[in-house]
Amino acid sequence: MKVLIAHNRYSSAQPSVENTIVDAEIAQLRAAGIEVVPFIRSSDDISGMSIGRKLLLPASPIYSASAQRELTALIKAERPDVMHLHNPYPLMSPWVIRTAHAHSVPVVQTIHNYRHVCAAATLFRDGANCHDCVGKRFGFPAIAHKCYRGSTAQSAVMATTLAVHRGTWHSVDRFIALTDGLADYLREFGISDDRISVKPNAIADPGPVTPLGDGFLFLGRLSQEKGLDLLLDAWRRHPVGALGEWRIVGDGPLREIATTAAAERRDIVYTGPTDADGVRQAMRTTAVVVSASIWPEPLTTVIIEALSNGRPVLGTAVGGTPFLIGAGTSSPAGWVVEPTVDALSAALPIARHTAGQFAAAARARYESTFTPAVVLNHLIDIYHSVVEARPKPAPAPTPR
Repeated sequence: MKVLIAHNRYSSAQPSVENTIVDAEIAQLRAAGIEVVPFIRSSDDISGMSIGRKLLLPASPIYSASAQRELTALIKAERPDVMHLHNPYPLMSPWVIRTAHAHSVPVVQTIHNYRHVCAAATLFRDGANCHDCVGKRFGFPAIAHKCYRGSTAQSAVMATTLAVHRGTWHSVDRFIALTDGLADYLREFGISDDRISVKPNAIADPGPVTPLGDGFLFLGRLSQEKGLDLLLDAWRRHPVGALGEWRIVGDGPLREIATTAAAERRDIVYTGPTDADGVRQAMRTTAVVVSASIWPEPLTTVIIEALSNGRPVLGTAVGGTPFLIGAGTSSPAGWVVEPTVDALSAALPIARHTAGQFAAAARARYESTFTPAVVLNHLIDIYHSVVEARPKPAPAPTPR
């Protein structure tokens, strides 16, 4: 099988998990014997473009003539069985879907965010969930609030792009939703169940699981949408030391809140940002990992890292978190609560005292759902099903 991977890499100035996932999938597919044809563009290339090309950039999310020419030539030369699209913005445009279909190449797209209906791709604005543009033919609210890169002009371009390409997105042969939360989002967008496959991201196995440590770990960006201040309010409802130690690892706009809290209470420790080895050590020293997001985060990699280390997760009932933890299954890997101070405060002592009952389930959920082998096999199965469903060309007429 030959797979064309199409992806516009995000700027290196803003490290992207999506870039990392695409790179890992390409490597894993090749290792599995799948022939991969990359069609990759990078936002880093914009600074080096000629003035003429830069003048055309504002329209490129809607239609990029150069990207369509290059993709057409690549398809004709390589004749891929399927195109797997990730991010088309800003240098490709969703028009690549039409180009692929024009050459009878089916298209699969992995949904990493909410950009089909939201210019900001987050469904989150000014500290709260936002659905102002959902269901509208044109996203005027996105322009009014400068939702795309804080610019009225760029928000207008993105709102126009979403309106122009609504039909384009509806022509995708198969969507890959990272969680069932994203699958629900696609259904609300009008995509039928037979065109949605739930396939999460994978992470490498960190190795043998160590015995549970003590206390709680918050690992990630220190920001409002991640719920750091929400969790802090819940923690403060308990006497100092009653819940063990809470370690905060990461950096972000709420860093000062973390440092102040650590100075005020001896049961809160803020260690700042860390590397992969630091993440592994932080996981080993804790009993429970907390994901307190208040926005519908599509997929929280930290949760999968926790499961791989056999650490149960206390998460909020938003976005993809319930799916990752296995809420509603016979062996959930932790606890899912509403994103409120009351709910988190009540759940913290329960999680501390029952963590040991969920550790084995956490590791089992990782092994059944998130290992590279499991996820890769699922991805290849999706490719095969899409290719097999493609209409076969009509046989040539028999000469008389």
